[in-house]
Amino acid sequence: MARYRSEKINEEMKKQISDVIRNRVRDPRLAPMISVTSVDVTKDLKYAKVYVSIFGSDTEKDESLKILKNSSGFIRREVASKINLRSTPELLFNLDTSIEYGMHIDRLIHSIKENEDNGDESDTEEN
Repeated sequence: MARYRSEKINEEMKKQISDVIRNRVRDPRLAPMISVTSVDVTKDLKYAKVYVSIFGSDTEKDESLKILKNSSGFIRREVASKINLRSTPELLFNLDTSIEYGMHIDRLIHSIKENEDNGDESDTEEN
């Protein structure tokens, strides 16, 4: 039962944090493509690790992550007004690179497949 409750809290936090970042944080330096990929709230509801995926260059990612960390108090207050919890967790923003890693692996597989296809063509030409 406790696991179900924590998963429910994680999903609701993810939904509300995404909404606040998208609609309420008004910083022109913030990258336009920010996605909250997951939220992991501790059992005591003191902290919430927020994993975000940011589309853009490395400097844009660093700048946007810095802005989110500086805006964590504002985002926390906005989330607190929407979610009824005993205490609203402190938000700890982390960059999620799993999407980029998956794209990198996909490119590697694609290039290996192309090399194999090119190798097969050269083998058939020789015979």
